[in-house]
Amino acid sequence: MFTGLVEEMGIVSEKIKTGDGIRFRFSAEKIMDDLQVGSSVAVNGCCLTVVKNNSNIFDVDTIEETLKKTNLGKLKVGDKVNLERPLKADARLGGHFVLGHVDTIGTVEEIKELSNSHFIKISFPSEYAKYLIYVGSVSIDGTSMTVAELDKNSFSVGIIPHTWKETVFSSKRIGDSVNLEFDVLGKYVERIMESKA
Repeated sequence: MFTGLVEEMGIVSEKIKTGDGIRFRFSAEKIMDDLQVGSSVAVNGCCLTVVKNNSNIFDVDTIEETLKKTNLGKLKVGDKVNLERPLKADARLGGHFVLGHVDTIGTVEEIKELSNSHFIKISFPSEYAKYLIYVGSVSIDGTSMTVAELDKNSFSVGIIPHTWKETVFSSKRIGDSVNLEFDVLGKYVERIMESKA
C-alpha cells in the first residue's frame, strides 16, 4: 500500500533481459536507508520487490505480464523514475490509497505551461472512464493527482511547481506513456453493485 507521494526520483542504471522479463537496476538515495531484499517499492507506480541492494543501488525483476501492463519496458538507462516506499501504519495519509497495481497505460496528449503551474492532458482507454470522477484521485506514474478536467477518454491534472520539480512529470513529452492506477474505492463499489444486481 502506497500513498502516491513520491519520495525521490531514482535513475535507471542498468537494464538486463531475463527471458521474457527484465531485471532493472536503479540508483537512489533517500529510500535506501531501510530498503532490504524482499521489500516492496513503487517504481513509477508499479509495486515491485527488491531482489538485491547495495549502498545506493537496488535491483528488481519484472515479468512479461508487468511489462505488458506498464510503461516500465520502455525505460532506458539514464531515465528517471518515481520511487516510493510502502505506507507505514503510523504515517499520515497525504495522498490517497495506491496499491501499486497499474490498471492501464495512458498517453500524454498536451502539456501547458501556465504562470505558476503546468497542466497535462492524458488520454486512456475509454473502458476505464467509469473509474474517474471530477476532482477525484488518480495515480499517474505513482504520483497521487486530482482530476481537474474529465472527458470520455481523457483527463487533465494541474501540477504545482514542487511536484513538477520532484517527480518525472518535468521530463514528460507529448506522446510519452504513463502508468495509471484508478482509485481502488471505485473498483470495490463497482464490484459490490455487480454482486447485488
